[in-house]
Amino acid sequence: MDRRLFLAGDDGLTVLEQSSEGWEKVGRVLEGQPVTTVSASKYAVLAGTREGVFVSRDEGRSWEPRNRGLAETHVRWLSYHVDDPWLAFAGTEPAAIFVSEDGAESWRACPEVAELRDGNGWYLPYSPEAGCVRGFAFHGLRGYAAVEQGGLLRTDDGGLSWHLAGGSTGDPEAPVLEGRIHTDVHSVTTHPSSPDLVLAPTGGGLYWSEDGGQTWTELYDCYCRAAWIDPQNAQHIVFGPAEGVDSKGRIMRSTDGGETWEDASSGLSVPWPQHMVERVTQIGDELWAVLSNGDLVAAPVESLEWRPAFPKVGRLAAVAALGA
Repeated sequence: MDRRLFLAGDDGLTVLEQSSEGWEKVGRVLEGQPVTTVSASKYAVLAGTREGVFVSRDEGRSWEPRNRGLAETHVRWLSYHVDDPWLAFAGTEPAAIFVSEDGAESWRACPEVAELRDGNGWYLPYSPEAGCVRGFAFHGLRGYAAVEQGGLLRTDDGGLSWHLAGGSTGDPEAPVLEGRIHTDVHSVTTHPSSPDLVLAPTGGGLYWSEDGGQTWTELYDCYCRAAWIDPQNAQHIVFGPAEGVDSKGRIMRSTDGGETWEDASSGLSVPWPQHMVERVTQIGDELWAVLSNGDLVAAPVESLEWRPAFPKVGRLAAVAALGA
């Protein structure tokens, strides 16, 4: 299978294919649909929209809606389980988690998430809805879900049921005490070496846990939405801090687990006055960063020399790769 790249944006999905010359645009699908998220496994590609989930089983050439059981259709994030290409997860606005165990043919709600949402008063400052789930990370039976204005959820059964991580109160109005994580969690990642190593960018800083989310250390005091941990070296972290929402964004790197930081914005004109890093994804030996203004930049992991990744194809929200 050739490597394919899917760019999710405000006017559908752009499909790229890799050749010896680089990435070539080979298609545009779901035009007219704002696509909020995209995820790929060897069996299917999923695209999330405000109207639910679309599925392709032919490498993105044709698409069908698959919303049976998806009671909330505004999908904010989709993810396959890293160990099971048939197990898929949808995070929605308002905050809820839906699980599919049949390759996204059907979905079921995790009712405990809605109970936590309603009981703790999760919210969004820019929407009337009650919070949103906007990130997943999995490592074996362990998994984590990021809740914007709600906190961090954890699963210990492969994503079939969820509870608050030990260091997350779930109360968006509670003060952030030492050892706790900020309640405005924007994304989450875990390291391949251990399910206990968790990194979470939040509205109040970049947080790190070495005990599965029971206790947290703030590595960097800022507003941030996206971070990456080197799968070969957990001390190597890249993330996108800002002074506030879409204000003076830039890219920083640490090679000592967050003890010290250096600028990693080479090739970019930073700080960006009115945008920041929204998402960051590793594809091959490169990092691809979606910016909050919809632009896309990429850089080799080793040098972090950034460049525009592709001619602008609309305002982008997420990227996903399929194939070796």
